[in-house]
Order: sequence, then structure tokens, then C-alpha cells
Amino acid sequence: QVQLVESGGGLVQPGGSLRLSCVVSGFAFSSYPMYWYRQPPGKEREWVAVISSGGSATNYADSVKGRFAISRDNAKRTVYLQMNSLKPEDTAVYYCYASQYWGQGTQVTVSS
Repeated sequence: QVQLVESGGGLVQPGGSLRLSCVVSGFAFSSYPMYWYRQPPGKEREWVAVISSGGSATNYADSVKGRFAISRDNAKRTVYLQMNSLKPEDTAVYYCYASQYWGQGTQVTVSS
């Protein structure tokens, strides 16, 4: 059974930081690139970041470049999203994705 379980969301003030985690089970984690997406309230889901299977290559949406960092630990079957300098427009449900599978999402709210 494939499972992607996100955690680490919450309420944070503008300028603050959060670190999201996504623990994966049920498929060959280390063989697949991993993605983070987000869905702001009332908007379409959008791609945020991707990391290659080995972790050596990453890419980011322009809206988060320089503020967010994606990483992975293949031994722990976990992908992370470090989010710094958060803005109200980063408010969204954040999802991890790989190989046609989605997690359930974790809510991030940036507000004073």
C-alpha cells in the first residue's frame, strides 16, 4: 500500500519559517524524483519544487526560488521542504507527489 504522509504545517507569521516533511512507503522511494505542490485557497494546485531521485538536482517555481529548499533522505524515505521568509501568499495546502501518488496535504497559513 502506497502512502505519502506530510507533516510540519501550521500557522506562522510573515517572515517566519517552517519545515515540511513527507514520509513515503509502499514504492521504491529512491528511484523517483519527488515533488512538492501547493493549493492556495480558491486557486488551482501549483507546482512548487522538485528533487531528483538521488538528490543532486533541484528546481523551484519562481515564486519560491531563493526562499524554499527541497531535500531528501533516501534512507529515511523522506522528502523535506524548508520554507523561509514566508509570505501571506504562501498560504496553501502543501502536498508531496511522486509516481502518480499524492499525500493528503498539510495546511500552511502565513498570517500576523
